[in-house]
Amino acid sequence: MKFLFELLSKLSVSGDESEISKFLLSNILERSKSWKVQPEIYFGEEFHDCLLLKFGIPKTAVFAHLDTIGFMTRYQNQLIAIGSPEVEQGMVLTGKDGMGDVICKIIGDDESYFHDFPRGIESGTRLSFAQNIRIDDNFIQAAYLDNRLGIYNALKLCETLENGWVVFTTYEEHGGGSMPFLLRFIQENAPIRQALISDITWITDGVEHHKGVVISIRDKFIPRKVFIDKVLRLAEKSRIPFQVEVEAYGGSDGREIQFSPYAIDWCFIGAAEDYVHSPNEKVSLRDLDSMIKMYQFLMKEL
Repeated sequence: MKFLFELLSKLSVSGDESEISKFLLSNILERSKSWKVQPEIYFGEEFHDCLLLKFGIPKTAVFAHLDTIGFMTRYQNQLIAIGSPEVEQGMVLTGKDGMGDVICKIIGDDESYFHDFPRGIESGTRLSFAQNIRIDDNFIQAAYLDNRLGIYNALKLCETLENGWVVFTTYEEHGGGSMPFLLRFIQENAPIRQALISDITWITDGVEHHKGVVISIRDKFIPRKVFIDKVLRLAEKSRIPFQVEVEAYGGSDGREIQFSPYAIDWCFIGAAEDYVHSPNEKVSLRDLDSMIKMYQFLMKEL
């Protein structure tokens, strides 16, 4: 869990993923020495802050987004949401501008939010929920489990993966935008026909804690049934606990795969959390374990 705690401490509000990207690259270069297969690693200005790892001869890609929801400062102490954070009076935010570190609280009403920092914060500064990690025998609770757990799962997969792409994307929480050039690069270099989205979903009236990883049949977008049925058959074969999600809202990097010019099937698979997009996101450790095991199984079978 030490590495997960380090992940959770990094700031990466959408559009500002450089810090976590550099942290991941350094970690991957060190950890990959003990992985079953040494991947080809693609990074740099050509890919902005994204990272791509190519293992063997890929048939399937796993995508995990690096960014989080948050806020941007505006004039007269105003705050503008990035993504869709849940906001309550008094929530603590952290960040840094050209004059130093910032720790402040949210004030205001449902339509206009402000910060209470004793000086003006430079306009355009990104702020994140202050981190407070809590863990016991059953749950982990913190800010940004979405999508730090998706990243953690993807890196655990790398330890045993022989064939496949593992791709860390940006901008997902605020409209996307990195997937088109990533998909083009993949399809031009080692094309795939299927993809899994390593992300975190929601606890709802049909999805519960401790019941296993969630395989999503649909959110706002609907992947192809033939592929979903294939994933579900393999999940049954695995005997790893899982549950099925059917929702009318929400989205992920799967949306951009579906809207791309490439015939790539996709499926969202991830643990579910309570208190979504708040400082208190809560995930069952059993469900996280199921997520890790399911990805390792599926990437051998797909």
